[in-house]
Amino acid sequence: MTMRPAQAALAAVLRAHAIEEGEFTLASGRTSNWYLDGRQVTFRGDCVKIVGDAIVEAIGETEFDAVGGLAVGAVPVGLAVALVTGARSFAVRKEAKGHGVGGRMAGPIEPVDRVLVVEDTATSGGSLLDSVDAIEDFGCTIVGASLLLDRGGEVGGALEARGIPYFPVLGAPDLGFAFGS
Repeated sequence: MTMRPAQAALAAVLRAHAIEEGEFTLASGRTSNWYLDGRQVTFRGDCVKIVGDAIVEAIGETEFDAVGGLAVGAVPVGLAVALVTGARSFAVRKEAKGHGVGGRMAGPIEPVDRVLVVEDTATSGGSLLDSVDAIEDFGCTIVGASLLLDRGGEVGGALEARGIPYFPVLGAPDLGFAFGS
């Protein structure tokens, strides 16, 4: 398969900086013989534009006002997309803040916004779907969801069942691994 330019650039930096092999327990509770630490790429200044370009390339003409997802993994991805597009970025807190303005949302997001939900990687999609729930509860319209690496091959079906367009940049097979491995 021929990769699109930003997709190929992302695959190269993930291979160079973020993939480890060994025994790992994933956030989903599953075990794996490989691990992608997306933050080894998304927090690198020399990779931020690659991350933003890869998501923008994957979503095509999808229009949105704000981009974000669950803290911590989605935060640099959202900021990278904001850098490339000029959109606003935000984070979804894992738990509602009990002081200040409170709530789960952090950053410039409004209930009327059209939102692109992002994440660095997903196996079962639990974090991404948690973000979707919180963003919908806040009142926003979700126009799509994208992530740098779909390692499990499951989240697309869950999003489709909810009517949310799904735009993964890479799947595990693009990096030489089986889905769910």
